Amino acid sequence: MLEAPRYLPGLKPVLETLTTIPKSIDLVLLRKGLDTREIHVIQTLCHQHGIKLSRVAGEVLDKLCQRAPNLKPSAHQGVLARLSQTQAIDLKALIASCDRVPLPLILALDQIQDPGNLGTLARTLYCLGGLGLLVPLHNTAALGPTAEKCAAGALTKLPVCRVTNLAHALDDLEEAGFNIYGATPKKQQALNAFTTKLNLPAVLVLGNEARGIRPGVLKRCQLQLYIPQARPFDSLNVAQAGAIIMGLVAASSL
Repeated sequence: MLEAPRYLPGLKPVLETLTTIPKSIDLVLLRKGLDTREIHVIQTLCHQHGIKLSRVAGEVLDKLCQRAPNLKPSAHQGVLARLSQTQAIDLKALIASCDRVPLPLILALDQIQDPGNLGTLARTLYCLGGLGLLVPLHNTAALGPTAEKCAAGALTKLPVCRVTNLAHALDDLEEAGFNIYGATPKKQQALNAFTTKLNLPAVLVLGNEARGIRPGVLKRCQLQLYIPQARPFDSLNVAQAGAIIMGLVAASSL
C-alpha cells in the first residue's frame, strides 16, 4: 500500500530534489511575487521534467505546512513541493527485487528515533543504488516531513518494508542468502569494518541512537562491525556511521 503524498518545504531542499530525483515530485507551489535566480532554476527544471508548477498566496503555503506534523508555517520559504508516494513493499517482494538494483544492500533500522537520521540514511542508500529500507512497525521515526526533507526525495523512490518483528525478518533474509551485518561502537566481538570483506547480497543493521541494536536483533547478525577511529572521540552518529559502512559495502562490490 502506498502512503499519502507529503510535502517537502524549503528552497534548497526542493531545488536539490528537482536536480537529483525530479520524478519524486509531482507538484511545486511557489509564493506569488517570489522572483530570484533560484526560483527561475526551479521553473526551468519543472518545465524540463513536466512537473506542474503553480503560483499561490503565501497563506496557502502556510496552511499546508500547518496541516503537516513538525512543520512551522515559515518552513516553506515560499517554496513547497508535493512528493510522490513512498514505495511500501513487503519482504518477499523486496527480496525478489534483489537482482534489479545496482547494490543489493538492505538497510535495517532497529528503532531509529531521529527522523533526520532516517532521512539521511535513506538518501545515502538510494544514491549508492541500495535495495531498500527495513524498519519495525513500532518505535521507529516517522517517515514524515523531517525525514523527507533530509532524504531530499529519496524516500519517494526507495522501497520501504515495515515488519512487525525485525528479528524474524532477518531470519527470513538469512534463509534467502543475505549476509547480515550489525554496526556497533564496541570493539569486543566486532570486526574492523575497513579491513573485513563484506559480501553481497547483504543487510546492514543499525541500532537506536542511544541503546544500539537490541540483543534479540543482534543475535541475528552474522558479523558485527566497528569503525576504527584515528583520534579519541565519543562516537559517530548513526547516520554518519551508516554512510561509512554503506560506502565500504559498495566499494567491496566493485
